[in-house]
Amino acid sequence: MKTLFALGVWCLLFVLCWPLAILALLAWPFVWLLSLPLRLVGITFSALFAFLRAVFMLPARLLGGGRVAA
Repeated sequence: MKTLFALGVWCLLFVLCWPLAILALLAWPFVWLLSLPLRLVGITFSALFAFLRAVFMLPARLLGGGRVAA
């Protein structure tokens, strides 16, 4: 659905201003390459926060806090 929306927006841009649409089409791989390190940093911080949460919640889980077994 996201890809279909992007294609529709690009087609609309192509009809309104085709040089800008062609420039956007050619520039998109470079924008993706520039955003890749930021995505990797985001994944790293997400994993770090999940690890810290698991470490801080470990004593409570060991003492029986949290979910009740059925």
